Amino acid sequence: QVQVVESGGGAVQAGGSLRLSCVASGPSTYAVGWFRPTPGIERELVAAFAERGNPTSYADSVNGRFTISRDAAKKTVDLQMDNLIPGDTANYYCAARPPRYTTTLYLQPYDYRYWGQGTQVTVSS
Repeated sequence: QVQVVESGGGAVQAGGSLRLSCVASGPSTYAVGWFRPTPGIERELVAAFAERGNPTSYADSVNGRFTISRDAAKKTVDLQMDNLIPGDTANYYCAARPPRYTTTLYLQPYDYRYWGQGTQVTVSS
């Protein structure tokens, strides 16, 4: 069973930054998505990184403020969050899917099999 672990959450003031990290156990490279709950949506995609190549995708609400990246040496997929606003307050979940050796971006929660427990981000005004 693949274990997914997030880290890096915390509390900041509006305009501040946080960096979240996600690591999935095992030797494989995974497609990874970061999700958070929003009103009416249990888990909405924040950003996604494909298994192969560097395709990425962002929610409109975070585009230009958040950056997803892969650190091959550390085997993490990180989410750099800048210019945070109170609306970004949420528990952020990292998810990974079994490798398929593709550059496909996966944007829906049901695309992912392995989930972490979440890391809380709180942004105060």
